[in-house]
Amino acid sequence: MSGHRKSLRQVLEDRRGARFVGRAEEIGLYRRNVRLPVEDPDRRFVFHVHGSAGVGKTSLVHRMRAAAAEQGALAAYVDDSVNSVPDAMAAVSADVARQGHRLKEFDRLMATYRQRRHEAASLVEDPDQSLTAGAGPSAGHLTVARAGLMAVSLIPGAGALAGAIDPAQLAEGTERLRAQLSSRFRQDDVQLVMDPLPLMSPVFLAELEQAAAALHRDAHVALFFDTYERTGAFLDPWLAALFAVGRYGEPPAGLVVTTAGRRRLDRVLWADSIDLVAELHLTPFTEAEARELLTARGIVDEAVVRDVLRLSGRLPVLLTTLAANPATAAGAVDDPSATAVERFLDGERDHARRDAALDGALPRRLNEDVFAAVVEQDATDLFRWLRTMPFAEERAGLTVYHDVVRTPMLRLRRAGSPQRWIAGHERLADAFARWAAAAAAGIDERRLWAAENWRELRLEETYHRLCAQPRVALPGALRDGIAACREGTAAARAWARMLAQAGDDADSALLRGWGHDGLAALADESRLGIDLLGMLLQRGALDTAARVDALVVRARDLHNAGEYEAALADSRRALDLDPASAPALHGRARTLRRLGDLDAALADLDRALEIEPDVPWTLAERGEVHRLAGRYEEAVADLDRAIGAGLDHHWPYAGRGHALLRLGRTGEALADLDRAVELKPGYVWALLRRARARTLRGDVTGALGDLNRAGALAPDNPWIAGERGDAYRFAGRYEEAVEQYDRALELDPSYAWALGSRAMALDAAGRTRQAVADLDRAITIEPDYAWAMLRRAEIRERLGDTAGARDDRARAEATSGGREARDLAARGAAHALAGRHEEALADLDRALALAPGHRPALWTRVGTNLALGRTQQALADLAELNRSRALPPGETYRQYADGMYTSRHQS
Repeated sequence: MSGHRKSLRQVLEDRRGARFVGRAEEIGLYRRNVRLPVEDPDRRFVFHVHGSAGVGKTSLVHRMRAAAAEQGALAAYVDDSVNSVPDAMAAVSADVARQGHRLKEFDRLMATYRQRRHEAASLVEDPDQSLTAGAGPSAGHLTVARAGLMAVSLIPGAGALAGAIDPAQLAEGTERLRAQLSSRFRQDDVQLVMDPLPLMSPVFLAELEQAAAALHRDAHVALFFDTYERTGAFLDPWLAALFAVGRYGEPPAGLVVTTAGRRRLDRVLWADSIDLVAELHLTPFTEAEARELLTARGIVDEAVVRDVLRLSGRLPVLLTTLAANPATAAGAVDDPSATAVERFLDGERDHARRDAALDGALPRRLNEDVFAAVVEQDATDLFRWLRTMPFAEERAGLTVYHDVVRTPMLRLRRAGSPQRWIAGHERLADAFARWAAAAAAGIDERRLWAAENWRELRLEETYHRLCAQPRVALPGALRDGIAACREGTAAARAWARMLAQAGDDADSALLRGWGHDGLAALADESRLGIDLLGMLLQRGALDTAARVDALVVRARDLHNAGEYEAALADSRRALDLDPASAPALHGRARTLRRLGDLDAALADLDRALEIEPDVPWTLAERGEVHRLAGRYEEAVADLDRAIGAGLDHHWPYAGRGHALLRLGRTGEALADLDRAVELKPGYVWALLRRARARTLRGDVTGALGDLNRAGALAPDNPWIAGERGDAYRFAGRYEEAVEQYDRALELDPSYAWALGSRAMALDAAGRTRQAVADLDRAITIEPDYAWAMLRRAEIRERLGDTAGARDDRARAEATSGGREARDLAARGAAHALAGRHEEALADLDRALALAPGHRPALWTRVGTNLALGRTQQALADLAELNRSRALPPGETYRQYADGMYTSRHQS
């Protein structure tokens, strides 16, 4: 005798298989098909089982799976717990792994997909680190980006809605998203996010075939997809394509797919492969089959048999439920009008079991702990008995009542004993509250809704409180709806579904209305949680604190949807209600930053940090505002605090790295940019900044390495070509630099920065006339391009065109940035002469942010940094002056710096 002991699940499956009767024709067809050679024209590769609820589809699918396993197949089962094709493949992989066969390469690819998908979905949340130098988002940028996310189903549930969105917006959004992803990820990862199935499916299918071959040479693969009415929307096109298109690789030769749902097969979708399909339409048992089932269960009394046939409608789930009751078999027929479920319960002589069956219907899903929380007797034996009942199905390791049985059981418990209904739900609510409290340990309170385990427990707690006392529990549930929206549309949809189900199960029109209206408000994915939050604000009778929370979250969603003015309006309304709301101040600052009002954004962030000091994300946001304003010292200080508080995220490191680079602290900048790239290996923005840092250190090889890596990730990004041109130009390789600028301008003919840089390379190569033409064109494209005006003035002065040079300088000074830069440079020089070096640097940094390459500001900042002993920072500015030919002839910037440093310390 084997020492291996079967699990309870295996025992239950064996017992159900042994008792299975009926559907002999369908099972026989499946068995005969499996035995046919793959080449046989009569062999079918797809079985589609369909029929109404309770007709026995799941039971038949499990029996077919057992038949496949008996024939030596590698069999896997998937239910409605999956939400996408990759999820379904992962569920198959997990089932196969439980049988001892790991799909290792697929599992690795799936892990990468989930990580990249999460990163891609958060792209619209990132600060303004755009891919083209100096470019900011247009007013509709984020709306279009959201459309792109929908088009590739990065927003949960968006696939069915994408067809309702403007096709032009979808196309633009998709292309824009592809460009964004190309700037962050390797090209393979971009494809994995944008269109995962062509990459994942071949790996999945090949490893399935290998796993089957490990069983024996001729083993086939049998996949079963149950509750297809819920999953077919995304699985059906994929499965049809597997057999028809060849886009997803080569299926295993012996693959047999079985789907089971309430609807018929989509014959249009399967038109190219319809000859491969066998449709099995299930109807209620024939009377002969029903009698066979009852006889197999020992029910032979004719009066009982006739009554069971009438009550069940010959639906298998009800037949087996009634047949499981010994009292029914004995002929206890006393109420011919009773429903099948009532008859099953009335015939159960063990009152503890009868109560346990009713109590077990209260939770939406069960394990032994949940069952023990609701029953009032010893739970272990009762739960073991309950799991043997035909209406108790196993899904994802949990026990779930069949809907045909659970709904009348809930009705019986609610109507038969309202107090027991309330008490049972309250016990369950309290239990889920305890488990949620334990799950919350060690998690920041502000991040609880992001913790999936805690969120699921919280939703179940809320469901039971709503079922027990709908009107009492509703206000708290509505506040949870705000928190769910803060987490995202997937959490909000789970919350709304829970509310709708509580309404159905408690027969509460109030809850049902809120749930169904909430789901409708979430139907347009591009609207995020905006409409649901509007409903909560309008109808929810929220208190002041909840209204502030709802307005803050809606402002965030409006911002992410590109509706900046509406976002500002909500932030202002929140602050009118609570002027000390730090989240509202942070949210308004974020929108003000996006709109370019950096001073107002800074004021809000300062106030937010006075109210809630040391919040890492608020510090990081303020650091970003300082960086964009050219206040690099302040940016570094805030980002130091944010990162020091544990904010280990790619963009704060990248932002601090850029600020350090602008301060001339190149070594520290490289360390931060290294960390940003480590956290996000395909982060093109950080790779480009790191390339710039390496260029400034004279590490042209390292810079080109970063640029080549970035170019492989985003081959059509003009910024990359422009930066590669700079690397060659700074190394004195001017013709190679011109080739790269040419490439940048081929990709974007209006790229003024590339024109200005090419002009510098052409001038250095002695092609001055062409250099002036490039500067002319750059200024035509950007009339306020002060840097280009100043560079053209320098060339004109060298050529003896004094009047032209004077005009260019005056025009540069007349630009808004030029005027402010001039005033700041003058004030900075006054501070420096008075020995107020830190104040001088603050003004000079801002001047150079407004007018990059402003020579007086650069010269003053060189002297100020040398006075403070910051040689590396001075060298960085001298390098810029060297590139603009502002140093004495024949001297390198390092030689000049050494001379300045020596003379300063000798004087």
